[in-house]
Amino acid sequence: MHLNEEKVGLLIVDIQGTLARRVSDSEAMVCKTAKLIQCCKLLDIPVVVLEQNPDGLGGTVPEIETLVASDPHFKKFTFNALAGTDQCSSEILAYIGEMELSRWLVVGIETHVCVYQTVTGLLENNHTVEVIQDCISSRESSNALLAIDNMRERGAQISSFEMTVFELLKSCQHPKFREVLALIK
Repeated sequence: MHLNEEKVGLLIVDIQGTLARRVSDSEAMVCKTAKLIQCCKLLDIPVVVLEQNPDGLGGTVPEIETLVASDPHFKKFTFNALAGTDQCSSEILAYIGEMELSRWLVVGIETHVCVYQTVTGLLENNHTVEVIQDCISSRESSNALLAIDNMRERGAQISSFEMTVFELLKSCQHPKFREVLALIK
């Protein structure tokens, strides 16, 4: 199945506080994620923000929060946002289910913990998942690479920011092509 903007959502996993500054290639990951968010907004793709224990870890980093301030934010305490018996996990699972989206683009940190476990949760709940490789990171790149291999084995697609955006556009005749292209350059 190819990306179809009417059925796609963007899930941002835990790009928060000082941890977001300590992951491998942090600046590039945050920058690409911000561009992806802007492209998704141009294409009317819904965005959902997850925050792991924000009282302890801090909120979403400002470069991203300014772009998603009006989008739904969910606090979580389990590493897999969709698993667990707490109210937070139940709310996230219900909200994602209500959106009736067939495919989720997933970005965030840390790749081998919350991204990996949440992607697994999405797959177990019959969602198609596309992990955007240049918009995820871990403190140690070896952990991220292992998680990417495992997510692929479990059925997630692995893509990049530009691959995903051009697949969403499908054609240079898309009405938002020039605006999206300006963000990519």
